[in-house]
Amino acid sequence: MGPKPPSGIQQKETPCPGQKTLSRLRLSSSPWRPLFRRLPPLRSQVSSRTDMGLRDKKRNQRRVLSRRSAGPKTGEGKDFLPLEGKEKRIKEKLPEEPENTATVLYIGHIPHGFYEDQMQGFFQQFGAVKRVRISRNRKTGKSKHYGYIEFENPEVAKIVADEMNNYLLYEHTLQIALVPPEKVHAKLWKGVRKGFVPIDRVAIERKKLSKDKTVEEHKRMLEGIVKRDEKRRKRIKAAGIDYECPALVGFQPSAKKIKFDED
Repeated sequence: MGPKPPSGIQQKETPCPGQKTLSRLRLSSSPWRPLFRRLPPLRSQVSSRTDMGLRDKKRNQRRVLSRRSAGPKTGEGKDFLPLEGKEKRIKEKLPEEPENTATVLYIGHIPHGFYEDQMQGFFQQFGAVKRVRISRNRKTGKSKHYGYIEFENPEVAKIVADEMNNYLLYEHTLQIALVPPEKVHAKLWKGVRKGFVPIDRVAIERKKLSKDKTVEEHKRMLEGIVKRDEKRRKRIKAAGIDYECPALVGFQPSAKKIKFDED
């Protein structure tokens, strides 16, 4: 025992290490007591949650079993779900795809310079090419940048349509699609063997002007010339120009004589 302290002085007791003292915080009379209540441990929370999850799971299983028992019997409905095992899904048979018989392909966005010979040489790497046709202008013979190609094997045509569609060629994206046999025009391949022969419009007009005219045709031609000359004179006079147009000089064709052979 140590020396006693003098009278009138109270010595403050020092707590031993490990001793819990709540002398400074009197929780019994403190208004903040609810804040210092102990929370339930984490393990108890997890266990309570798992118990609630198991209860909900069992409750849902009971509901499913009750619905199944109230459903149709085996073989009474298409959407029947068995009580035991996994749910069996009824697989509907998909309709089979019709057999491909198309051998004609439509080709669009054909670039300049990629014509019949070039197309046949390019597409021969897939299979035998039967016929090629490019749509052209009747007057000029220039390409319209679309055409058709026919293969001997429909399987080759299907492969070309799948692989070469949207193929970039000379800065042009080819548009290739199969043409069903019922949509192929009857005159699609007419004259494809001899190739495209452009119409010579100059030769047609030359022949038309150079042919011999009858008396009536010549008379109509002269009447038209005279009318045009009169309109020209009126326009010159209305413009205030003092000019005398030369007179028209023509000739009257004589009727053709038929010669008979003298025996």
